[in-house]
Amino acid sequence: MSTQNQNQNGYMLLFRGTDLRKGLSPEELQKVTDNWMNWFKRLTEEGKAVAGNPLEREGKIVAGKDRVVSDGPFAESKEAVGGYFLLDVATMDEAVAIARECPGLPYGIRVEVRPVAGECPIAADIRAEAQFAQV
Repeated sequence: MSTQNQNQNGYMLLFRGTDLRKGLSPEELQKVTDNWMNWFKRLTEEGKAVAGNPLEREGKIVAGKDRVVSDGPFAESKEAVGGYFLLDVATMDEAVAIARECPGLPYGIRVEVRPVAGECPIAADIRAEAQFAQV
């Protein structure tokens, strides 16, 4: 099944898993890092990547109606987002093809591919419901 949906706002690659260092020698880690930087540089030169950065391991989480602040995300979490690329490609298929090139995949990194919305989906749903109610 093709996922050739057009998206004029681009796609986000979210790199999940922060334990890339485990089990790699310093030389292997350097090779993966170099491959990752070369991959990003190539995508940037091709005009397919417009932004991308690793994220620090520590941060804060704000949650709940009382807006409680706690430490997190936790570096050992396999679900923690370790970085991102913002892609300027037209289709999900193109974004997935790029994600499949990720040098971290053989080492436990997972890549989440998400379309960037043109507006908040909740606001769009509310507007559509209001328009439907007026009919």
